[in-house]
Amino acid sequence: MKVYFDADADSDLIRQRTVAVIGYGNQGRAQALNLRDSGVRVVVGLPRESASRPRASADGLDVMTAFEAAAEADVAVMLAADEDQARIYGDEIAPSLRSGGALVFAHGLNIHFKLIEPRADLDVVLVAPKGPGTALRDDFLKGSGLISLFAVAQNSTGAAEALALSYASAIGSGRVGILPTSFAEECEADLFNEQAVLWGAIPELILAGYETLVEAGFSPEVAYLECLTEVKLLSDLIYARGIAGMREVISNTAEFGALKGGTRIINADTRTEMRRILREVRSGSFAQELLADARAGYPRLKASRARAAGHPIEEVGRRLCGLVSRD
Repeated sequence: MKVYFDADADSDLIRQRTVAVIGYGNQGRAQALNLRDSGVRVVVGLPRESASRPRASADGLDVMTAFEAAAEADVAVMLAADEDQARIYGDEIAPSLRSGGALVFAHGLNIHFKLIEPRADLDVVLVAPKGPGTALRDDFLKGSGLISLFAVAQNSTGAAEALALSYASAIGSGRVGILPTSFAEECEADLFNEQAVLWGAIPELILAGYETLVEAGFSPEVAYLECLTEVKLLSDLIYARGIAGMREVISNTAEFGALKGGTRIINADTRTEMRRILREVRSGSFAQELLADARAGYPRLKASRARAAGHPIEEVGRRLCGLVSRD
């Protein structure tokens, strides 16, 4: 796979354009500020009643509605919630973004599943930083960046790929690497990972381990430290050294424990369920469930948040964090 860097990008392409960042959440704020600090004119598109408007204004950015922002811009970056993007595009972006402009997405869901069908005269590209907006901004300020994936879904002007590389460079990814993908690959891999590994499986594994120890009579504090706190130490080691390298620096006892326990937890049944999750992602059924929950006012998400907030592990975490924060 070819990896692109700043030297492969024409930084003037994005600097010659006005960019409308639609949304000012985790990714929206980070990308808007990185673009501005790279010399790009940025405007922010938000609903008039949005609670994010004061923060964007305090950051020194021009804030207006999405319709007004797109009308001023050459590039509209869709960083509102995935489930809101189709409505925003149809109502505000499509009627106002100039002919020959560009749409930039940080996630492939709306294009891959045809929730948005862009005007034929627009370039449509993906620039997906592989990490949260807080890390994207922090690394940028340190002179580094996050790796981004990029793809082109529609090349109306003939310069869509060059624009995507220029945009990725301006948010800091050209410092560390910009990797080619497709909207389908990025979307499906990301949705799978969120459910089967990162945000779905790992927290549930932590909770199951904590509950097992507490039910067996171990103190909640010890269970918390063993099953939650040490996850950060593990992730740091894997990030720095890889899985094999991590095993080189842990004790023989820990390594032998991994040998004994790992495949009993992650077994053939687990892998079968992972393949089922991937089929649901690829078929579009997950996306439809997400949209249905959004239309109903997020009852499933709200119930899940309430359960998580009410779990005893959260109170234990607050007590232990209080100990760590003491002078």
